[in-house]
Amino acid sequence: MQDEKKVALVVGANGVIGSNLIEHLLTLPDWDIIGLSRRGGKSIDRVEYISVDLLSPEDSAHKLKNLTQVTHIFYAAYQDQPSWAELVAPNLAMLTHVVNIIEKKSPNLKHISLMQGYKVYGAHLGPFKTPARETDAGHMPPEFNVDQQHFLEKAQQGKSWTWSAIRPSVVGGFALGNPMNLAMVIAIYASISKELNLPLRFPGKPQAYHSLLEMTDAGLLARATVWAATEPQCANQVFNINNGDLFRWSEMWPKIAKFFDLEVAPPLQMSLNTVMADKEPLWNAMREKYQLADHPYQALSSWGFGDFVFSWDYDMFADGTKARRFGFYEHIDTEAMFMAIFEDFRKQRVIP
Repeated sequence: MQDEKKVALVVGANGVIGSNLIEHLLTLPDWDIIGLSRRGGKSIDRVEYISVDLLSPEDSAHKLKNLTQVTHIFYAAYQDQPSWAELVAPNLAMLTHVVNIIEKKSPNLKHISLMQGYKVYGAHLGPFKTPARETDAGHMPPEFNVDQQHFLEKAQQGKSWTWSAIRPSVVGGFALGNPMNLAMVIAIYASISKELNLPLRFPGKPQAYHSLLEMTDAGLLARATVWAATEPQCANQVFNINNGDLFRWSEMWPKIAKFFDLEVAPPLQMSLNTVMADKEPLWNAMREKYQLADHPYQALSSWGFGDFVFSWDYDMFADGTKARRFGFYEHIDTEAMFMAIFEDFRKQRVIP
């Protein structure tokens, strides 16, 4: 049964999480892959991309009607909205459309993997209990991650398929046009600082510079996600997945500055959304000057997400030992992760 062909439906295929998941699945010989996203993609051997508007029941039904062989759904799609309450309806609707259609069309469906995050613990609202554990009590809604999990739990009753929920911290990896890519935020901010002959200043809240936090490498997350989806003992379980180490920006920031050959100046709280709003002409000039890849400024970075992360003036970490108790032992050094991502950005001519 281990050699039986598996068909992964990766929902949110172009994001940091989805694209790295596809890369990992391609290293495993017994998987075929279907990637869903708004933008679609160029299909290659073992990977078929489908462009679909999952907010539309009609488009979803039309585009997914021929997917009769799916064995595993990996759900990592996300629809951004201006408020926490507004996030619920579209993000729940997209998951619902996918599950309801595939459940009917693919009789061999075995598992649905749901990508979540520390918002389940109220991490986005303010200081929360750390380390957060999978068994922690819930918090006052709205929270779309929780609603999505409740939908899966209810839908799974009496079914042969199982589910898992994966909770990473901030994910580090490469993807363009992604609303939550912190490494890209830092890389573009640092590159522009260097071009302006400025030191690298931490732009967040003063206490955020000293808080304890962690990250989750996108490759590590991909391996953990597939592990949880294919290990029988992980059925209907929730797992925090993180790199396994903690850091403070006060220690990491000088190391990041060194990578970019920059000096560090004292932190200065500023909204990146505000101060980077007028930098597109400068970036276009840099793109020409350094012969960078032709990526639009808007696709490269989400300054609002940077402001969000750098505003965490409280500890942000979770207990990752449950995954180890169930058999997933991988870990990664977060400093090494950052440097590898920045090197990758340079190699791909995203930054000078």
